[in-house]
Amino acid sequence: MTTSVAVIVDAAAYARAVEDAVKASAAYYTGGTSVLDDDAYDRLVRGIAAWEAEHPDGIVPDSPTGKVAGGAVEGDVPHTVAMLSLDNVFSAEEFTAWTASLARRIGHDVERFGVEPKLDGLAVAARYTEGRLTRLITRGDGTAGEDVSHAIGTIEGLPAELAEPVTVEVRGEVLMTTVQFEHANEVRTAHGGQPFANPRNAAAGTLRARERAYTVPMTFFGYGLLALPATDAEFAGRLGELAHSELMARAAGLGVHTTAGTAVPGVTAGTAEDVLGRVKEIATLRAELPFGIDGIVIKADLAADQRAAGSGSRAPRWAIAYKLPAVEKITRLLEVQWNVGRTGIIAPRGVLEPVEIDGSTITYATLHNPADITRRGLRLGDHVMVHRAGDVIPRVEAPVAHLRTGDEQPIVFPEVCPRCGSGIDTGEQRWRCENGRNCHLVASLSYAVGRDQLDVEGLGHTRVVQLVDAGLVADLADLFALTREQLLGLERMGETSTDNLLAALDTARGRPLSRVLCALGVRGTGRSMSRRIARHFATMDHIRAADAEAIQRVEGIGTEKAPSIVAELAELAPLIDRLVAAGVNMTEPGATPPAPATETEAETGAETGESPAPDAGPLAGMTVVVTGAMTGVLEKLSRNQMNELIERAGGRSSSSVSKKTSLVVAGENAGSKRAKAEALGLRLADPDEFATLVAGFLD
Repeated sequence: MTTSVAVIVDAAAYARAVEDAVKASAAYYTGGTSVLDDDAYDRLVRGIAAWEAEHPDGIVPDSPTGKVAGGAVEGDVPHTVAMLSLDNVFSAEEFTAWTASLARRIGHDVERFGVEPKLDGLAVAARYTEGRLTRLITRGDGTAGEDVSHAIGTIEGLPAELAEPVTVEVRGEVLMTTVQFEHANEVRTAHGGQPFANPRNAAAGTLRARERAYTVPMTFFGYGLLALPATDAEFAGRLGELAHSELMARAAGLGVHTTAGTAVPGVTAGTAEDVLGRVKEIATLRAELPFGIDGIVIKADLAADQRAAGSGSRAPRWAIAYKLPAVEKITRLLEVQWNVGRTGIIAPRGVLEPVEIDGSTITYATLHNPADITRRGLRLGDHVMVHRAGDVIPRVEAPVAHLRTGDEQPIVFPEVCPRCGSGIDTGEQRWRCENGRNCHLVASLSYAVGRDQLDVEGLGHTRVVQLVDAGLVADLADLFALTREQLLGLERMGETSTDNLLAALDTARGRPLSRVLCALGVRGTGRSMSRRIARHFATMDHIRAADAEAIQRVEGIGTEKAPSIVAELAELAPLIDRLVAAGVNMTEPGATPPAPATETEAETGAETGESPAPDAGPLAGMTVVVTGAMTGVLEKLSRNQMNELIERAGGRSSSSVSKKTSLVVAGENAGSKRAKAEALGLRLADPDEFATLVAGFLD
């Protein structure tokens, strides 16, 4: 994908664009507070470059196109070897053109490329003297940087002492992982500061902070290793002949953190086609990485090729950054809507000034909960950083506080339920209407009778509304108490429709416990979790008798979720009793109740969250992900029915692909999940192969 270019119409507009770009670059590199997001900055600089290409005599000295760090950053510690930026490409076509240009420059095709993620942080040089970390310097303007040695000891992956007493400089990126970023904002706001807009800004600001009352951790990933003037000559000579991939292996051997242990390790590739394949793999994995990347760095791997290519004043000619579409943009928060879900949860949603992120126009983003709004210090009218990656729901990260005008207004929290006017239970971070699932009864019942829950044919949304409006149904149990006479008294309910609905309700009485549990809509449980709980305990009586410690032994239920599940089941006790009285099944076919745990076993289970080993079957011990449209004998199965089949066959169903996934069932039009499975080298099966594998467990 080629990023768009800012259109510059004349010399005056060009001068303004250069000034804007230099200011934005200076703000970002000195404090992480740029007024432009990455995409806007890239578009501006490409526009400047396009104008300069047509008007070479009009280029101003301050232009960012020929300088490191946008030409706006200064430092007072000289670099022994220039610390340059990278030029960018934005598409496969631009990358292919770059490889052709590089081949012409060095006189032959590049024999081997290094391919690694472009980490979204701040470039630094770490100097080691006889194995001990003595100085930390930012990139600055490429020739000199700022001394930030005060940050030594707060950066994970940058050891105070190397495994060998060598004198070297390690270059790399300082960033914050997602977990570190959340922690940093918690600490920062607790000390009265504004939250950082995103992890990159947080790392840039934190690295330079000298007199804060607190410290927060950051993470380092090395991408370069070079000799210093004081380095032993023989050792320096050996380093100078190593390929980039060999240098990274050497750095890791010294104890420096590199990408080698991540889901996107640096690799080598022999051809441009292989490089583009790896670019696709890394892009597929991007949304689930625990740290931010904004592209892929591609380098001529061999030292001889690098020397032959040389470097310009701003960037090496033997390396390029393949930029990925931006996943973060700055826009304005226009309004906050308070929506009530089927269980009574009152969820805030931000209404945004429309912004395009990764090909989609975003107008809404989650605000999580009232406590999160308060912690982030959000106001109506704020410029906010919005994040969207892959299929993840867009979220508002934080206000861009330095863009405030003073006209922003506080966000008003509701004092009563915005749907029914009842009181609000504010005892937990997620607020809930005191009427609970009865507040949004139609939504709650429509969910309960849906295909993947009780699957009551003929009871769609319109019919549910009719039953509720007629006063015949006030909760789930009332459905099973409906009489023929009551239904015949409704409009558009003839004898045939009535008899069919009563028969469907009778069939629903026999659904497995996992479906009944899911229909109840216990907060913190969905279809997958309901199946795990049902298969673990086998009967509703065992579930209701379980305390938080026992519930926690179900895989995926932790110390926070378990007590809330126990509390909600207690709240639902009268409804469950009425369902039992109505003849609704409360057992899970094929499941065996757990044996009473000894005190030691209980403690172990509570700590690990482990559940008993799954039943024997062809998928025993396997985690299986289904993606794409099923065909053949599996064609009519819903995704929930596929997951039920997996678990009947002894496996564990999952919705996300990871290194722990054992098998991915890829149907027609399987997209990113199949690509990710291929990138991770996981086992794949088409629908027919999977059907054969689990043939004995098909209904």
